[in-house]
Parts: sequence; structure tokens; C-alpha cells
Amino acid sequence: MNQLLPMLYILIAGVSIYVFVSTLFAKNEDSKALQWASGNEPDKSKSGLIEMSRSLTHQFTIQWALKVKSQKRRKDIEKLLLTSGLSSELNVDEFIGMQILWGILFPIILVILNFALDLEWSPIVFVAFAIFGWRIPVSHANASRKTRQTSVRIDLPFFIDLLALATEAGLDFQGGIQRIVERTRGKSVLADELNGVLRDITLGSSRSQAMRGLANRLDMNEVSSFVNVVIDADSTGSSISKVLKDQSNQMRLERFVRAEKEGAAASQKILIPLMIFILPAVMIMVFAPVALNFMQGK
Repeated sequence: MNQLLPMLYILIAGVSIYVFVSTLFAKNEDSKALQWASGNEPDKSKSGLIEMSRSLTHQFTIQWALKVKSQKRRKDIEKLLLTSGLSSELNVDEFIGMQILWGILFPIILVILNFALDLEWSPIVFVAFAIFGWRIPVSHANASRKTRQTSVRIDLPFFIDLLALATEAGLDFQGGIQRIVERTRGKSVLADELNGVLRDITLGSSRSQAMRGLANRLDMNEVSSFVNVVIDADSTGSSISKVLKDQSNQMRLERFVRAEKEGAAASQKILIPLMIFILPAVMIMVFAPVALNFMQGK
């Protein structure tokens, strides 16, 4: 094993040099990689790591990302970017390029540290960090999606109540959304997504198509249920305000049930730190004096 490690380091260094040299002589395909649907520049990411990675990705790994032709993988990444709200910040090629970048960069950094500090790390460490680097963009997208869904889950019953009040006051469904968006845009994920619904309708989409787009962007059962109810009300001619009130009550009930389940699960999870940390400390405090007196023969 000790004889294989230097050969492994040389192999990694050789692959790194090959990637670097081929990148320098490769054609610049950045313009092909950034084919945004709107034709505009990408939005600035809230993540400093993503912004730092963007320039490195275009310099070193974007041409390798272009060679990934799997349509299934590209569609999965596209859906992940859409549901995480990152589709205006990253495209599929940049996402794959960042995975390649950090999947290679992390092991290279460790190889350098291993040589410089003579740490004699196992090859498993380099493989683990390569996987970790590859997963960085995925983890960022999943965290962003979870944050968005939590925000929407909190705001949705309140927004549906406002829509119901607006429609009862004489506004149509689109006018109710417009009034809510005017007051809450930029302050809520759901408000921004509803603004996207209005934009789609303005560009020529039907209400049902725009609402289905909302469900696709958020990918939540609650939103899908809300969208289906609105589309059914449109098709059957039912009173939209009554339907919205019933939907709001149903969502509040579901949120209450979910909170009860999470509370019950939390009471069970707290037993683990209680048994590992708190109970032994209490046992030591109670029985340690007795044990010391017994050992001293008192």
C-alpha cells in the first residue's frame, strides 16, 4: 500500500496537469454554454461560493460539462434548479461544470497538503472529498429548495385567505393576485412566484397553464392541491371565493396535524441526548460521593 500511494499521487497530478493544459488550448465555448431563455445575463447568486465558482467553471470545466449528453441527467438538474429558484442564477452546463470543478479541486488541495505536511492520508480520504466536492452544488440547491418550500408552506394559507377576501370584494382571481403581489412582492417567495403567474398570463398563457407552471416551479403537494382546486373551479364554474376558503381551512388543518407529528417526533429524539449526556452526568453527581466513600472505607 505504501508503494501504491506515490503512484496514486503522480496519477492525480498527471490528470490535473492534463485537464489544465487541455483547458488552456480548448476553444472558448462559454457563449454556447450560457443560452439563457430570456437572453439576459444570469442573476447574481446569494451564495458567495457559487459566484466564486462561476468564473473558475467558465475558465476550466465548462467545456467538460458540455460533453455530458445524458438527457435524463440534464432534465433532473433542470428540475432541481427550477424548484430551488436557481434557474435564473445557473444553467445546467454551469451546474455540471461546478460539480466537476469541486470534484477535482478538493482532492488536488488534499494531495498538495498531503505532500507538504507528510500526512500519509489514505486514498479513501481523497475519494470522500471528491464526492463531497461533487455534491456541493447539489447541497446548495437542495438547501435553497427546502428554504423556499418552508416559506411557501407558511405563507400559503394566509395568501389564500387574502385571495378569497379579494374575490368576495368584487375582484376577479387575476385581479386579487395582482393586488396581493403589489403589496408583498420581494418580501415573500410565494408573492414572487405569483408574480410569475401574472407574467405568464400577460405573455399569453391561459390561467390554467400559468397555475400549472406555479406548481412545477414549487413542486409541493400543498401548491399542487391549490392549483388543481383553482383549475377545477374554473372548469366547473364554482364560486372561487368559497373554494379558496375551503382550501385555506384544509391547509391550516394539515399544518396543525404536521406540527403535532413533528412535536411528537421531537419528544422522542430528545431521549437520545438525554440518555447519552444528561443521565450519565446526573448519575455521576448522585453516586460519585457514595462510591468515593466506599472506596476509602468510610
